Amino acid sequence: MLPSLFPRGLPRALGHRDYLVFMTGDFVSQTGSWLQRVAVGWLTWELTGSATWLGVIAFMDLAPALIVSPIAGAYADRVDRLGFIKLTINLTLLQPVALGVLYFSGAMNIWWVLALSLYHGVINAASLPARLAIVPSLVPRADLSSAIALNSVVFNLSRFSGPAAAGVIIATAGLGMAFVVNALTYVVFALTLAMLRVETEPAREAKGPLLADVVQGFRYIASHPGIGPVMGLLITSAILARPFIDLLPGFAADVFGRGAEALAWMVSVVGLGAGCGALWLAMRDSIKGLTVIAVGFVLVAALGLLIFTATDIFWVALPALFITGSGIAVSAIGVLTLVQTAVAPNMRGRVVSLYGIVFRGGPAFGALAMGWIASELGLRLPVAGGAVLCIGAWAWAIRRLEFVALSLEEGADEPANVA
Repeated sequence: MLPSLFPRGLPRALGHRDYLVFMTGDFVSQTGSWLQRVAVGWLTWELTGSATWLGVIAFMDLAPALIVSPIAGAYADRVDRLGFIKLTINLTLLQPVALGVLYFSGAMNIWWVLALSLYHGVINAASLPARLAIVPSLVPRADLSSAIALNSVVFNLSRFSGPAAAGVIIATAGLGMAFVVNALTYVVFALTLAMLRVETEPAREAKGPLLADVVQGFRYIASHPGIGPVMGLLITSAILARPFIDLLPGFAADVFGRGAEALAWMVSVVGLGAGCGALWLAMRDSIKGLTVIAVGFVLVAALGLLIFTATDIFWVALPALFITGSGIAVSAIGVLTLVQTAVAPNMRGRVVSLYGIVFRGGPAFGALAMGWIASELGLRLPVAGGAVLCIGAWAWAIRRLEFVALSLEEGADEPANVA
């Protein structure tokens, strides 16, 4: 019955033990992370009532990816990726523990939130390239496209489950308990990592300084006729579209006149839309046509944001957020799948590190800029302006679509020919 319900790639990807174990632990930890993200956003709003501070806190959590991710990506090409992931997960556990201790002791202030957000940003940026690069070691190449999409399903479903849990926990047990629950999710992930029996790709022999590897990775990306353009489009979307998530506490309170439960609803609906989009991609058993989809859904996300900023009716805003979430997720997952399929294996860690930079660093700068503009002109204008600029980027991309699609969808895994 299962093969008749789903394309062949989906059950095969789920049938690999190590992939399933990794995905389960990752889902639990990502759920905790989104739970805490909602809690930190609401805590920031309670402490400051400032859209600017929302942007600053988001910046501190996301911006370290710009510096840390490329170095971590080069390092991930030299070492055992699974061991490195285990180390970073244990270090990340310290952050929610510290937040919980400070909150329950009454010592919490915005400066502690700032410092611990920066700490989390650094460790998470170090972990992300290895977590992305290890997926091809968990499944055969034939199942890679489905596995990448399913991994994104897990991430985006956590964007629904985490905020939904946050709404219940904050309302019934308080903000501090959200930090405790997040710490427990990292413990679960650490235990699942210990269960893996995966043999990762052999570490590449270290030659020369690590910085030279970083530069080599950027050269490879810039010279690739397909990876470079789709990464450019992803950067645009990350800076101009995704930062709206970090301004949602302000929308919940000032635009819709509601509280933390409404914030949880909004973030959950974004995650639900993203999860549905990711699941749809996971059901595809070929990357043929994926470039068209990845580019087209940038437009979908932008239109959803325009609808969201045009209404002050909460129950109209929620469907618009669902559309936005699905658009952002399908575009980002499509790009990652194309890149993971086309990239040379000996460059994988460095190339996916740029994805990590874009995924976290882009929204950091966007949130900082939008938070500052919102403090002067209101919350709606910067978000709507970002959506309009995304439409312009989409119009630019479709003019180059055929050539980019050919270079990505027909690419083979050959060793990188770079100096």
